[in-house]
Amino acid sequence: MAYFFEEPSHTFGEYLLVPGYSSDRCIPVNVSLQTPLVKFKKGEESKIKINIPMTSAIMQAVSDDTMAIALAKEGGVSFIFGSQSIEQQAEMVSRVKNYKSGFVSSDSNIKPTTTLGEILELKDETGHSTMAVTDDGTATGKLVGIVTSRDYRITRMSMDQTAEEFMTPFAKLVYADADTTNLSQANDMIWDNKLNMLPLVDKNQRLRYMVFRKDYTDNKQNRNEVIDNKKRYLVGAGINTRDYAERVPALLNAGADVLCIDSSEGFSEWQSITLKYIHEEFGDDVKVGAGNVVDAEGFRFLAEAGADFIKVGIGGGSICITRETKGIGRGQATAVIDVAKARDEYYRETGVYIPICSDGGIVHDYHMTLALAMGADFMMLGRYFSRFDESPTNRVRINGTYLKEYWGEGSNRARNWQRYDMGGDKKLSFEEGVDSYVPYAGSLKDNVELSLSKMRSTMCNCGALTIKEFQQKSKLTLVSSTSIVEGGSHDVILKDKFSHE
Repeated sequence: MAYFFEEPSHTFGEYLLVPGYSSDRCIPVNVSLQTPLVKFKKGEESKIKINIPMTSAIMQAVSDDTMAIALAKEGGVSFIFGSQSIEQQAEMVSRVKNYKSGFVSSDSNIKPTTTLGEILELKDETGHSTMAVTDDGTATGKLVGIVTSRDYRITRMSMDQTAEEFMTPFAKLVYADADTTNLSQANDMIWDNKLNMLPLVDKNQRLRYMVFRKDYTDNKQNRNEVIDNKKRYLVGAGINTRDYAERVPALLNAGADVLCIDSSEGFSEWQSITLKYIHEEFGDDVKVGAGNVVDAEGFRFLAEAGADFIKVGIGGGSICITRETKGIGRGQATAVIDVAKARDEYYRETGVYIPICSDGGIVHDYHMTLALAMGADFMMLGRYFSRFDESPTNRVRINGTYLKEYWGEGSNRARNWQRYDMGGDKKLSFEEGVDSYVPYAGSLKDNVELSLSKMRSTMCNCGALTIKEFQQKSKLTLVSSTSIVEGGSHDVILKDKFSHE
């Protein structure tokens, strides 16, 4: 007879934290959000720590090298998506590891023949007002000029005029040698010449980098950045249980700091085989996360198989329809609570602490805080990061509202059959994800800072200054549907419901 859990499973939205005593030291500036990423033994420290409990999901619509660099600057880690060729994924990892802080590749590029109308469309799409004019319109073409918003006046110019007619030509640009100029020298040139941007070119005049005045302050403020012993940004990469023998060495050679098996369901022999192979071939210094699981039994299986961290959650992602199509999963809050108990029990038995990652079910910022209180060491976030400038998807305008494209790995668009592989044919038999839009939210930095400020404030309300202390002191209560309504604004008419003339 089937086993029945006695209690129904719950989501984050069904819980609230009850405040605890706060001392005079409990102020947000004193809160540390540092957390272990991979397992460690009692009395030791994790070989990899992150400074904020956030990682970005292993998804085409979320985690590329641009996202990885932006998140590493803020203290988290991205896992570059694996549903692409081995060569493409390794190249993305390599770009993160070789990134020079403050030196950015140009991602808004035009040809000399690009019209003003096309330039305005590109500006509307990317939000970038500074565009490199290269001979072939690529980020590494021969630089022939720069176009900024100061170079044209929409009211006095034809939309058919081409960039070469009004751009600032290369001969009039202040530029620097990409091979010999360091960031300090570049910033000095920007300030001395009153520039907003300094292009760096090679000996053949091919564009390599841009350094922006606005990034000078940003670089000074990246106090939480996560770097390796060579001062390179940390980056993770997703793998599958099919081509790991070829993919893993390529990713390691590219510099990946941590790997994660990307699967919708991790309680399988396929993951055990993959973990065993990697640790036997490359040693225990290669860190590999596994998952996903939703109960103590699944956690114990992956722990004994050698997982360095374990992801928790099935069917709770905003674009995931696994529960609808297959009828498997568990409420995310209940899954995290159950697996956290199993993790603590395993630690008491073995002296090995295996971090758990809550993956899915996050709708509001406070859900992240609840996940930590329930025992998660960090979160993996897809929809959250997909809304930002740094995600690899297009920004579109629909009915006057800016949106970003967002699709699941189990959708027909991604067709990541390896993630849902159960040993059969190499194909996606049916969809377990959707293709959608999410509201555009601006820059990663601004949004992450806001989310973390809420998290720190809540932790102070509970009398905690570290995540571990937060987990020990938290008091959680289930809430009724009526009290959920009570928690929002009610019995008033909000002013933004009225139009202002």
